[in-house]
Amino acid sequence: MSCVSIEGVARVFESARGQRMQALQPVDLEVRENDFLTILGPSGCGKSTLLRIVAGLERASSGRVLLDGVPVQGPGAERGMVFQSYTLFPWLSVEQNICFGLRERGLPGAQQRERAAYFIAKVGLRGFEQHFPGQLSGGMQQRTAIARALANDPKILLMDEPFGALDNQTRALMQELLLGIWEAERKTVLFVTHDIDEAIFLANRVAVFSARPGRIKTELAVPLPHPRDYRMKTSPEFMDLKARLTEEIRAEAMAADAR
Repeated sequence: MSCVSIEGVARVFESARGQRMQALQPVDLEVRENDFLTILGPSGCGKSTLLRIVAGLERASSGRVLLDGVPVQGPGAERGMVFQSYTLFPWLSVEQNICFGLRERGLPGAQQRERAAYFIAKVGLRGFEQHFPGQLSGGMQQRTAIARALANDPKILLMDEPFGALDNQTRALMQELLLGIWEAERKTVLFVTHDIDEAIFLANRVAVFSARPGRIKTELAVPLPHPRDYRMKTSPEFMDLKARLTEEIRAEAMAADAR
C-alpha cells in the first residue's frame, strides 16, 4: 500500500530577470507504508527540493503529491520534518521544544509531558529535559529535533540530511539510533542524503537521483537483515551495494561537471 505517491512532480525556478532553472525533471515515486526510503544523489540535484514539496513547504511547478490518496496542499501534522540545521527554539528547554507541537494541537499538559518523556528516553536524553539548545552538543540538539518530530506521531517522517553537520562518530551513532527507533516504531521515512554508506545502512530501498535537473535514475532494494549495526558496513553484501551505488553517483557527478 502506498503511503506517498509522487506523480510527475517537476520544479522550475524563475529569477527576477525571468531566467528559468529547472531543478527537477518530472519524478514518479511510490513510498510504501513502513518504507525507509533514502534519496541519494550528487549535490544540487534537487533531492531537498523534492522533499520540501512532499512536506508542503514548496509547490511543484507540475505534477502532484498524494498522501494516502489525498493531494498535499501545504504543511500538515501527518508529516514530520527534520532538517540538517537543528531548528530548535533556543529559548525553550528540551522538554518544551518537544512539547511545542503537542501544545499547538491542544493536548493537555500532562499528556504533553508524558509523550515528551517517552521520546526523551527513546533518543537517550533523559536527564537533559530542562537544558536549553545552547547547552547541548550538535548530536544532542538533533536528537531533540527527532524527538520533537516523533512526538507529534506523524504518519511519515521527512529527513533532509539531518546528520550532515555532525562529526563522523556522532553521525554513526545517530544512524544507529534512528534505525533502532524505526525498527521499533515502524514509521514511514523519506530520508535525503549524499552519503552512500548512510543511504545503504538505513534504507530498505534507495532511489538514486541524476545530476540536475534531477530525475530518478535507479531504484535499488537493500535486502540487508534487521537489526543492523555498524559491523554490517564491512559485510560483502554491503560492499557490493556500495560499489554499485558509487558507480551510479560517480557517473552523475561527472555528468554534472561536464555541463
